[in-house]
Amino acid sequence: MLPEALKDVAAAAALEQRDSAAIVDGHRDRDEPTLFIAPGKIVDVCRFFREMEFNRISSITGVDWYPADPRFEVVYHLHSTSRNERIRLKVRVREQEPEVESVTSVWRGANWYEREVFDMFGIRFRNHPDLRRILMPIDWEGHPLRKDYPVHGHKYTYQNE
Repeated sequence: MLPEALKDVAAAAALEQRDSAAIVDGHRDRDEPTLFIAPGKIVDVCRFFREMEFNRISSITGVDWYPADPRFEVVYHLHSTSRNERIRLKVRVREQEPEVESVTSVWRGANWYEREVFDMFGIRFRNHPDLRRILMPIDWEGHPLRKDYPVHGHKYTYQNE
């Protein structure tokens, strides 16, 4: 259900009219609307916003709220270049088997962003075309942006250098 504070955001109101079950929560932050989306609906919601001329995904990132449950959020920043309008989508993800559907079928540019979130937080993206590490070595253990990751990292030797 769309919160009262976001009723005046045309794109959010259109989403509520199309699929109110997709919206879990929402708020404004720095005058930018944020919608919390049901995890199973993220691809449909992104496809809807793409049709609403949010033609650019400017970033995807993760947030670790350890020790909260659900522990993670996947955050999508969408931009309509024709209207210079932005909207933020968030999906809450549980610690056990952290996974959400890939949005690469909607925006090809989501590919590397999702790989980075996978690499740094360990959140898997179902149906991603090439989900593998992008910043850390392939055999690296752990996910460096998780709050329970050791501050000084793990001892590591670069085998092939």
